[in-house]
Amino acid sequence: MSTQLWYVGLVALVVVARGVELAVSERNRRWSLAQGGVESGAGHYPVMVALHTGLLVGAVVEVLVLDRPFLPWLGWPMLALLVASHALRWWCISTLGHQWCTRIVVVPGLPAVTSGPYRFLRHPNYLAVVLEGIALPLVHTAWITAAVFTVANGALLRVRIAAEERALRSLV
Repeated sequence: MSTQLWYVGLVALVVVARGVELAVSERNRRWSLAQGGVESGAGHYPVMVALHTGLLVGAVVEVLVLDRPFLPWLGWPMLALLVASHALRWWCISTLGHQWCTRIVVVPGLPAVTSGPYRFLRHPNYLAVVLEGIALPLVHTAWITAAVFTVANGALLRVRIAAEERALRSLV
């Protein structure tokens, strides 16, 4: 099997994982809203969806169209980093439980979570996103996708984290 086909399969697995995450997120969003949760920062959500979709599509297109090679010295460490980013994301999801959502929804009366990875970082899920955005494309040397996503994601995270911090302040 060619490394390009293997890579497309890897990206397909990430798409499946993203689908599972979105299903968990929607279940948790409905639960939070039923508990009196308030959504904020919805204006940037479509941009976030488009950016993350662009990462997945861009990585595959760059590898196939520009015939990017698989370089073992880069690809294997990036695959390990990709797996680590997914492990961190699921640690965040399991730690937050019903409070984890891809949208910003806070439930009045619930305290901010400070256990699990939140003991070490205020926003560990965003670290997972940054790592994935670098690692997934670089598994197969799609460096343009990695660079464009990283820069665009940095701009988005400035908006996203500010909106999340405003929402979290409402808990106090």
